[in-house]
Parts: sequence; structure tokens; C-alpha cells
Amino acid sequence: MVLGMSLHTFTVLHVIISIVELLAGIAVVLQLLAGQRSGLSGLFLLTAVLTSITGFLFPFHGMTPGIVLGIVSLPFLLLAALGLYSGHLRGAWRATYVLSVLILLYLDAFVAVVQSFEKIGPLHALAPTGKETPFAIAQGVVLLVFLFVGFLALKRFRPALAIAAD
Repeated sequence: MVLGMSLHTFTVLHVIISIVELLAGIAVVLQLLAGQRSGLSGLFLLTAVLTSITGFLFPFHGMTPGIVLGIVSLPFLLLAALGLYSGHLRGAWRATYVLSVLILLYLDAFVAVVQSFEKIGPLHALAPTGKETPFAIAQGVVLLVFLFVGFLALKRFRPALAIAAD
């Protein structure tokens, strides 16, 4: 039992929150690439916090990769929130926000690839331990995509210029 729910129900809730986070994060990044602020930024950050919190509540024995990723994501959640809500995306806060959002979404994508190779039969057959070449290639491609998207987002997202033009 976790928070009064069976472990299965709690897991389903965690997965739903994680999927909402992933989808909201994709929408936010697409808006960054378009040079615009996203109305889904708050939803993305909220669901990212909830994903981490619910992830920490699973029964565990010792440090797990999920806990490590949850701990790694927390400073980026804080930086993204500060950049958006306190820094108002001005000055260095713009780049801080963009990079933090991209790192958070990358961590989500990393986990999605891991989960895909663990749970989807044909992928699992290609990399049963997660140490095989197909898994490494998939993670490498995801990383390269995020580096490219991050570069573009930093170049294109200029909310101060958009506000000044209005």
C-alpha cells in the first residue's frame, strides 16, 4: 500500500502523471522552438514535481536508478521554476529555463527508452539487460536529438524580444 492505494493502482497513477509530464514537456519544447512561451509550462513543471514525489514513494531497498534520476531532476525543476516565475525569463533566466526544461524532458525520454526496452517484447529481446548495442544506439540518438533541439531552442526562444515588439 502506498498512500492508501494498492501498489498496482499507485504505479498506474505514477505512470499517468509521467505520461502527462512527457506530453506537456514536448508541447513546451515545441513552443520554445517556435520562439513562444507555452501555456503548458506550469503543467509540465507540476507534473514533473509529482512524478519525482511519487517516484520517491515506491517501496525500495537501497539506491535505484529511478531514485538517482529523481534526485538529479530536482535542481533542474527548481531552476526552471525560478527562471519562469521569479526571473520572468529575462536575461540569464531565459537560458536557465530553456536548458532546465530540456534536461527535465531528456530525463523523461531517457526513462521512456529504458521502460520501452524493459516492457515491450521485441525491444526487450534486442537488449534484455539494457547493456546491448540497440539500447545504446537508442539512447545515443535520443541524446543527439536533445542536443540539437536544445541548440535550436536557445537560439529561437527570445521572449523579451517578443514582448518588446508588442
